Amino acid sequence: MIVKTNPTPTPNPSDVSLLILGAGWTSTFLIPLLKRKGVDFAATTTDGRNGTIPFRFDPASDDTAPFAALPTAKTVLITFPLKGTGPAARLVRAYAATHPDAGGVGVGVGEGSGSGSGSGSSESGGSGQQPLYIQLGVTSIWTAGGWQDENSPYDTSNPRAVAEDELLRCAPAGAAVLSLAGLYGADRQPRDWVRRVVRSKEDLRAKGALHVVHGEDVARAILALHWKPTPGKRWILCDMHVYDWWDLVQDWAVQTLMTATAPGAVVDIEEITRHNDLLKWVGELMVEEDVKALPRDSEAVGRRLDGRGFWHYMGIWPSQGRIR
Repeated sequence: MIVKTNPTPTPNPSDVSLLILGAGWTSTFLIPLLKRKGVDFAATTTDGRNGTIPFRFDPASDDTAPFAALPTAKTVLITFPLKGTGPAARLVRAYAATHPDAGGVGVGVGEGSGSGSGSGSSESGGSGQQPLYIQLGVTSIWTAGGWQDENSPYDTSNPRAVAEDELLRCAPAGAAVLSLAGLYGADRQPRDWVRRVVRSKEDLRAKGALHVVHGEDVARAILALHWKPTPGKRWILCDMHVYDWWDLVQDWAVQTLMTATAPGAVVDIEEITRHNDLLKWVGELMVEEDVKALPRDSEAVGRRLDGRGFWHYMGIWPSQGRIR
């Protein structure tokens, strides 16, 4: 998929402003935003579905042939995980070898560009520089308790962190990492995670803080970083809330029970039993751990992420509010 939104024909239709390597869940929010803002882009998937460019990255291969089908771009977004030493350097070398004229110097005007106007501008790549790389990362590399921000020490032995650090070092024009909190939006809702992560009272006892970011805000953050690059920087991306799992589980259980027992509702006995158990577990844990009220104090929920840095630097703020 190559989308050109500039009404003026360009001499090289293979030039785009943003190249998305791996158009998955995040792209369901990002692509509509790029279209609204007038940003030329191309997107890949492993099988070329929905008009995307077929592309599969082999982290152990030095073969540059798969990269020849990709357009030149000002910014290359890597949505799939890179792990350990080698893959990031291979990807950058292969793209550079097949796209000597990739990159660009033009910066669009709009949200995240520092103008504060919120209006988009069409742009294109291919002006003789290598591109900025953006890697979507994870916040799990910060393992210490207490407050953690983008400048806090992280686990440098984590395979994701190893690959990210390699990318930050080897990208000729620079790279940045957006370390994402738990992703939600559309049909991906945090309340649906409870069945998977809380199967017993002891599972719930171990749950502390939850950090999330909505897909809409991930898309806005990617575009802001495309317009206002920060080479060499790793950011934490979250909605600036610290959620207490116990508080959420109790609230969601009550909501589910109210819906399940409403007049005319189809009664699912197993579901009612499950959520009654969740309510009981929360109450018992509050007594056992001497928690007088929910949500628990932030010091009681373990690691907390301070995500203010990215939003403040870009001059924009999360748009979705609290999870429900």
